Amino acid sequence: HRHLRTAVERALAGAVNPGAFLSGGLDSSTVAGVLAQLVPAPARTFSVGFNTEGYDELAFARLAVSRFGARGDEYIVTPDDVAAALPVIAGAYDEPFGNSSAIPTYFCARMAHAAGIDRLLAGDGGDEIFAGNPHYTRQALFEHYWRLPGPLRSGLLEKGLLEWVPEDAVWPLGKLRSYVQQASIPLPKRLHSWNFMFREPPGAIFTAGFLARIDPEHPVAVMDATWAEVPDAPVLDKLLYFDWKFVLADNDLRKVGRMCELGGVDVRYPMLDTDLLDFSLRVPASLKIRGQNLRHFYKQAMRGFLPDQIVDKTKHGFGLPFGVWLKSSPGLIRLASETLASLATRDIFRPDFLAGIQARHRDGHPGYYGYVIWDLLMLEQWLAARRLGL
Repeated sequence: HRHLRTAVERALAGAVNPGAFLSGGLDSSTVAGVLAQLVPAPARTFSVGFNTEGYDELAFARLAVSRFGARGDEYIVTPDDVAAALPVIAGAYDEPFGNSSAIPTYFCARMAHAAGIDRLLAGDGGDEIFAGNPHYTRQALFEHYWRLPGPLRSGLLEKGLLEWVPEDAVWPLGKLRSYVQQASIPLPKRLHSWNFMFREPPGAIFTAGFLARIDPEHPVAVMDATWAEVPDAPVLDKLLYFDWKFVLADNDLRKVGRMCELGGVDVRYPMLDTDLLDFSLRVPASLKIRGQNLRHFYKQAMRGFLPDQIVDKTKHGFGLPFGVWLKSSPGLIRLASETLASLATRDIFRPDFLAGIQARHRDGHPGYYGYVIWDLLMLEQWLAARRLGL
């Protein structure tokens, strides 16, 4: 708590009228709570919702507002907002950027600017220093597989089970097959085994001309090189380091920083304060996660400070229900159709792939395939904004 207070004090230095992002999660609620202790007037917080089941967490944000006597501003993002903002956001980055939560971040920053806020405090970094991402426990379960003798893994399980047991086999064989299929992929590539663009062969996605100009294995090579930078450490510590590089440096901080700049406010990240980060490195992996309980140490430290409902809630994130909305919003459907048609004229993606991914989205899981379509839209919108032809 002492380190948190110092971190927020440092983040406030030079700010005239500060506020805080408040998603209702553990990190943003912590930052908002400490802010409320340090400012004389009610702390200003800014939250967005979606009015879509499974995505909206405003109820948790309101719990934090009530606990700390803050003044909470809210904005409900709509499909029309997304259609209008998508080209603006795509063109704001210096490279194609596919994280759809840039949308709520942008509207939150814009709302704060309209309220006269000059600096927002963000909770980014807490998951990566105190182990709050779900893949930390999931990968620990998969790592048990690598303790089995090599001949058992490569022979009986990977050759026998995966070849002879169909993917739709009933429980428990189906579950065992799925476990072996994922666990047999070594880290860090396994982290992306769910990713559609890694699961499909490049030849089914990209044109032959485009593949001839690139190295399809380069992304995996970059991940392997980063993973190797921490050779002798517990798997959790290697995962945390990996996420500092990719989830934080290449993703979350770029997302929040650029969207705050676009929205007209400054931003600071108290959870990444140097002293707080150094403190987190002294907390052993066995305390950061206890069994399947993510952020065990951090949660216990926040008991009594945050409402129990926030401490005990499952990890949710700041996701956008784009895939769900893409099934019903005329504006988004039209934007996606026109943008993908434009993308099809470039020598990058196979036309049958672009048509097929839209069909899979219509008939399959809207969230999973919605992420793929979002990335494609952001790529084409970025290329169009830069007037680049490929």
